[in-house]
Amino acid sequence: SRYYREVLPGEIVKISRHDVQTLDVVRRPEGDPSAFCIFEYVYFARPDSIFEGQMVYSVRRRCGQQLAIEAPVEADLVSTVPESATPAALGYAQKCGLPYVEVLCKNRYVGRTFIQPNMRLRQLGVAKKFGVLSDNFKGKRVVIIDDSIVRGNTISPIIKLLRESGAKEVHIRVASPPIRFPCYMGINIPTKEELIANRPEFHDLANYIGADSVVYLSVEGLVSSVQESIKARQDNNPKTQKSFIGKLGHCTACLTGDYPVELEW
Repeated sequence: SRYYREVLPGEIVKISRHDVQTLDVVRRPEGDPSAFCIFEYVYFARPDSIFEGQMVYSVRRRCGQQLAIEAPVEADLVSTVPESATPAALGYAQKCGLPYVEVLCKNRYVGRTFIQPNMRLRQLGVAKKFGVLSDNFKGKRVVIIDDSIVRGNTISPIIKLLRESGAKEVHIRVASPPIRFPCYMGINIPTKEELIANRPEFHDLANYIGADSVVYLSVEGLVSSVQESIKARQDNNPKTQKSFIGKLGHCTACLTGDYPVELEW
């Protein structure tokens, strides 16, 4: 298979053995920017997906680079929880001039942890899910890059595991802003009360999850990382790009509470 092109927002496409036809494009109200889900770039999409003319992997790496600018730390190595945050961790390490080193390896014989019915079982699942590459970090200060922290359950046992295996310090850097609001556009985000960013523990999050420090990427940093290459292409070829994308925008509702459409209750 090969990449052909993206389906435009509101486009109805007919695919046959002969060709790909556009039947109609439902236009946005004049002046409304596009509102592509920014969390597709952060977490949901496969890294080899292409949205808005750019590869998700490249955006995630840029998020890591931006995070290194916003939240550097005195450390010996950069790593990640395998493997969705790997592009961001590589970007962070590159920008900081620190080595990227694997500290955990996945146990391929353990199932998915998030479907366990309660928190205790999820945490036990996490501990069994990873093997520890202790030779790589014993006595060292480790920066762990995560793509997002939703409830805060998953990262705690991992930090405990690293400390027990000899890590001198464990710093957490998150390559996206805190998720604070529910999504009404069809993405399954936990209730507002379940989100760690809305809980009292968030005010001392490092202590709550057992880290030496925790810093999130800013909303502005995420948006600039996502839009940087789109804007560059628009500047280079304004005619084709503006007709393709329209007025540039992304939905950040789960981060900011600023929904792209009015909610009707």
